[in-house]
Amino acid sequence: MKLTVSRSQNSETYYIQKSYRTDSGKSSTKTVERLGSIEELKSRFGEEDPIGGARAYMKALSAAEKKAREDIVVKFKPSVLIQKGEQRSYNGGYLFLQKIYYELGLDYICKKIAKKHKMVKYDLNSILSMLIYTRILYPGSKRSSLEDAKKFFEQPECTLEQVYRALSLLATEFNEIQADVYKRSQKLWKRNTQVVYYDLTNYFFEWEEEGGLVQFGHCKEGRPLPIVQMGLFMDHDGFPLAMCIEPGNTAETSTLKPMEQILKDKFGLSKLVVCTDGGLSSYENRKNDSIGDRSFITVQSLKKLKKHLQGWALDSKGWHIDGSGEEYDISTLDSKEYYDTLFFKERWDPTPMSTGETLEQRIIVTFSFKYQEYLSYVRERQVTRAAALLAKGRGATSKRKSPNDAKRFIKAEYVTPDGELAQTASYSLNQEMIDQEARFDGFYALCTDLHDPAPAIIKLNGGRWIIENGFRIMKTDFDARPVYVRRDDRIKAHFLICFLALLIYKYLEKKVNRGGKHFTTDEIVDTLRSMDFLSIPGEGYIPTYTRTDLTNNLHGSAGFRTDTQIVTKQKMRSIIAQTKKREKDDGAE
Repeated sequence: MKLTVSRSQNSETYYIQKSYRTDSGKSSTKTVERLGSIEELKSRFGEEDPIGGARAYMKALSAAEKKAREDIVVKFKPSVLIQKGEQRSYNGGYLFLQKIYYELGLDYICKKIAKKHKMVKYDLNSILSMLIYTRILYPGSKRSSLEDAKKFFEQPECTLEQVYRALSLLATEFNEIQADVYKRSQKLWKRNTQVVYYDLTNYFFEWEEEGGLVQFGHCKEGRPLPIVQMGLFMDHDGFPLAMCIEPGNTAETSTLKPMEQILKDKFGLSKLVVCTDGGLSSYENRKNDSIGDRSFITVQSLKKLKKHLQGWALDSKGWHIDGSGEEYDISTLDSKEYYDTLFFKERWDPTPMSTGETLEQRIIVTFSFKYQEYLSYVRERQVTRAAALLAKGRGATSKRKSPNDAKRFIKAEYVTPDGELAQTASYSLNQEMIDQEARFDGFYALCTDLHDPAPAIIKLNGGRWIIENGFRIMKTDFDARPVYVRRDDRIKAHFLICFLALLIYKYLEKKVNRGGKHFTTDEIVDTLRSMDFLSIPGEGYIPTYTRTDLTNNLHGSAGFRTDTQIVTKQKMRSIIAQTKKREKDDGAE
């Protein structure tokens, strides 16, 4: 290596450079590090001899590079037993999560909480980070998380009792933690919050009692168990924004307005376009989201439209295609030729409210031959199942049937063919209902107060899949349910950890999938989980995982490498320290 200086008319800049040979054998030079101007050298190496200090630093770099190229020889004896109780394998996959954890400033947030509550006698940062890493890599109970965290290079030094105390403490700062993380995430990447998606799901508990947050309600898995509900906001890029936990018997529509108030008060977000599904699209919510800087896009059930609007929506005439000025009659079109074409029509509908106000909303209806075929196929399978139930004598139906239950196509009649009343029911296929549902095949409706072109609004609504994907990751990959903690505060903290785990994972996914790559959640999590190392006493750690394109992307996104033939102990300590570095910001210390 050598110290070089680049001179311009008014300044000098010092660099450390080294010579090397290219793949073609030609000699070339590359910059190892930019040291800066003479003033920067004086600030770093002292006023007395800044050039000498820079040369000494350069020699230290050369020595470290030379040592890194030295062979490490390890001797083993087949006759010698390994030490009893000695841990020889460690997981390093959590280091990629840890880097993002510290970039988001969660360590500082924990420090601020501990300072606020003063009586904290444990390391809140260590407990929160451990619970997040194990939720992604080894999801399970809090007890199992404490045990699984012993696989990491950094061992937990807390007790299970302290973990539960930390959960209670985190619950007291539930909304503040979310708001702080959002604000700090803005320094890592620009959050796209002009359009946000909101939805609810529920999580079941493995016991039959209800109380507090845990109440009986409509369980999406159909389990006869008490549940809690999670309301989740995600931004337009698919990153978690904010969440709430509500009792299982809470009406879905009542959760949206309080959450929007939290976004305004604690997140500083008031200008929003809120996208929801039909279950959250009460007129009250639409009216609330049509005031000030807020707007709404929501799914509209065609079956619940007023009769004249329903007739307009299902009329075969008056349809348009994006980019075309023509008007189409879909009843005259060849379904094969237009199979992948999306048709739309729109109109404004002033809707009178129960309060006497009028809600100006725009109804956008779409039609697709492809979607028509899909719905027809699904219904045919349901009708087939209904017919099979009748054939087996199992036609008895419950009074309450879900929209996708095949039994809704079975009707019960309590009269004889002569019209006389009968004490026993006669079951048969409800052809009238089958025909009624077939009328809506291929149609889909939205309501909004936006004036943007209809195709743009349809596209925005199409992004609602990202929130469903977020729920799927938490439920399937992070095993957020069933829930085993019982106290309300610890239940809230459990889901807060799942929320933070999802945020950290989504950011890692974004970094890893740059450059046209697309690795799935299973691939990323399984790879992190498999990134184990064999400890070589006195020397370092040998990676036992397979190097792949995904591990290359992980290392590239993190700025360090663990995939050398052996990672020295000193190098591993340096990597761990590197994962805990973050940009110093105002008030962070």
